[in-house]
Amino acid sequence: NLDVWYERVSVRAIGELIETRLAEAGELEAVRQLDPDGDWAGALSHARVPFVSYSYEWTFSMLQDAARLQLRLTAAALDEGLTLKDASPYNVQWQGARPVFIDVGSFERARPGEPWVAYRQFCMLYLYPLLLEAYRGVAFQPWLRGSPGGITPEQFRALFTRRDALRPGMLKHVFLLAALERRNPGSGADVRDELTAAGFDTRLAKANVVSLAKLVDRLSSASSRGSWEDCRSACTYDDDDAAQKAEFVERVVARTKRRLVWDLGCNDGRYAEIASENADLTLAVDSDPGVVDVLYRKLRAGGSQAILPLVVDLLNPSPALGWRNVERGTLVERGRPQLVLCLALVHHLSITGNVPLREVVVWLRSLDSEVVVEFPHRDDPMVQRLLAAKGAGAHPDYERDRFERVLGDALDVTDSCELPSGARTLYLARPR
Repeated sequence: NLDVWYERVSVRAIGELIETRLAEAGELEAVRQLDPDGDWAGALSHARVPFVSYSYEWTFSMLQDAARLQLRLTAAALDEGLTLKDASPYNVQWQGARPVFIDVGSFERARPGEPWVAYRQFCMLYLYPLLLEAYRGVAFQPWLRGSPGGITPEQFRALFTRRDALRPGMLKHVFLLAALERRNPGSGADVRDELTAAGFDTRLAKANVVSLAKLVDRLSSASSRGSWEDCRSACTYDDDDAAQKAEFVERVVARTKRRLVWDLGCNDGRYAEIASENADLTLAVDSDPGVVDVLYRKLRAGGSQAILPLVVDLLNPSPALGWRNVERGTLVERGRPQLVLCLALVHHLSITGNVPLREVVVWLRSLDSEVVVEFPHRDDPMVQRLLAAKGAGAHPDYERDRFERVLGDALDVTDSCELPSGARTLYLARPR
């Protein structure tokens, strides 16, 4: 009956479930070759995810929207006598700025007399990270990256005082759950029994989901407030420089359509938007969660499916994690780009991050992609500001002629453009 209940739920969640169908005969044979001894009843085929991302690369609003999706689907499933046995953000991916649920296998029949079995997981991986940022102003990304299983109730409870129990959602979803686990350490069955006795049984599962949805909707983060204005005010371009830079990028982008483009250090997303005009998907990557969150909400409002914004610190990028370091891959392992925009970034990597210019170029070459790279000269106002913080004589290797030499050693430079101010130069380079 897989196709029957999937159709009943998916009709209520159009566009929120990954496009899925029962595998055809030829596809079934491929599954049998992969798992000849497997005890499976059928196989599903679903649409390809454009680029896999993880919750520790999302912004507050992205995790919040993914939580809303999880709760909407759970409510729809409960209305059909089903439930979702998992509540992990790893089951949500993105089509641009639109979240989509990919783990159809998480649906199962609801068991009478039991609470929502994924409730604790939802709290650990969705609710607590959101509350951490909303109530404590602490970014959740490092915690989820360091603990892919999420924040346990007892860990989260230890971050708050008794007075915090008065905050919305804290008493029921944090203090009570932590107390239950303290009384029943390591015993999931006993905790479920106590949750049932406390009113978290199947009869009230829908009410609990609705309550969680209202709580999630009320949360907000201060991380993006002023971020857009901050990045605008920090911009050292005049109008002529900005226009020339955009024209250079437009010319490169127009030459051929790419499957995947990376805009590294995307800032407000202006150049990602240019790249997206001739690409299947553009990753807009920046290390500032607030800036990326503003960009995400802008893309969401416009219904964009061409740009995926992600929070990634290139000085400490997402590593390979999980079982045998293959469950969650690096950015390159998840999708190698055909074009990389590296604009207003080299000076931050080299001066702020203390990465030698040659190492920056070696890294760009390792992407095996066309690259548009911008080099701010030593007399650029932003470079001067960064160098001033380091003291006299810092970074003697940071010179335009040296950068051009190491870039030319590693890649074929086919085009360049010095901006009208004379303080920055753009280069188009290709791997040999």
